Amino acid sequence: MNQPDSSPHVPPAREPSSGGGRHRAPRDSRQDSGRKRPLLPVLLVAGCAAVLVAVALLGTDLATDSTHDIHIPGGGATALLRSVLFVALCVQIGEVAGERLAGGVARTLPGDPAARRSPPAVGAYAAIAGMIAALGLASMAAAGDGSLTAGLPQLSEIYGTRDGRIAFLEANGFLFCALCLFMRHPVWACVPLSGVVLCEAFRAHPESNTPAIGIALTLVHLSSTILWTGGLIQVLRTMRAWHGEPGAARALLAAYARRAFWLFAAICVTGTFSTLRRLPLDAVLSSAYGRTLIAKLVLVAAVGVCALFARHVLVKSRDRGTTYGAVLRPTAAELAALGAVVVLSALLTVAPVPPST
Repeated sequence: MNQPDSSPHVPPAREPSSGGGRHRAPRDSRQDSGRKRPLLPVLLVAGCAAVLVAVALLGTDLATDSTHDIHIPGGGATALLRSVLFVALCVQIGEVAGERLAGGVARTLPGDPAARRSPPAVGAYAAIAGMIAALGLASMAAAGDGSLTAGLPQLSEIYGTRDGRIAFLEANGFLFCALCLFMRHPVWACVPLSGVVLCEAFRAHPESNTPAIGIALTLVHLSSTILWTGGLIQVLRTMRAWHGEPGAARALLAAYARRAFWLFAAICVTGTFSTLRRLPLDAVLSSAYGRTLIAKLVLVAAVGVCALFARHVLVKSRDRGTTYGAVLRPTAAELAALGAVVVLSALLTVAPVPPST
């Protein structure tokens, strides 16, 4: 007789499940809408990248328009390749510096530091992109006419020009960096990357008058820009990975902000002295170099404003904690402006320096 008594318990068990099904529908729709939300950031990133590529390709022609500067053969392709080279440096050095920063922050927070996962490593892919860009620059230097369609040059042709030798050394530096990353020694990769930055500093100062001062200024300026931009990229990626821990994400961004202040100061000081050494005051508005430099200064100021606003949001929400989305908008704007600064820096390496009078 106990069997019939147990049968009425079946319908009540089904009713909660059917009721739960009715309540699950809104959750599924919310999840579906949540899956569609990342499409907008992807479109914005793709749009920013397309704009920066267009600026790199057309920037030299626009800057030299209505000036007495000579036309640079292949200036757009050179600026684009050097932009890729700079971005590759930012991603790789920023990944190493950001990992060390995140590890130090994680050790100061309660809980197991190993439980906070890191974003996927992309330094090896950036090294390959940088190597391809450096080989392209070496090929253009060997061709002598700013063309990439002359075919693969011989090694003697590459070493026959100063820019070709430097670009080929940079390609080797990226190759050694990729090997270090594939062997899972990211810290070792900083050695060849430092060599690439040093090569860029040498390439930017071929003058015979006090080249050591110019090389030192460019070395500090370029290193600070790379650390600022690359560090911000890695911090945002790590904050995304720590999305479930707003306090940890806030602590990481605060630690980066303290270091970014000194990087910004170094960029301003070295950039000012480099400008005074290379650009005559009467050629600021009449030369392609001066016009590009003015645009870069405006963007650097915009970067500073975005950084201050992001730090203001960070401090204002200190009591209730900062989520990834709370500071994403101003910090993403800061990163986009930094990307434009990197592209304009590449344009400055192509624009002819006006002669001193």
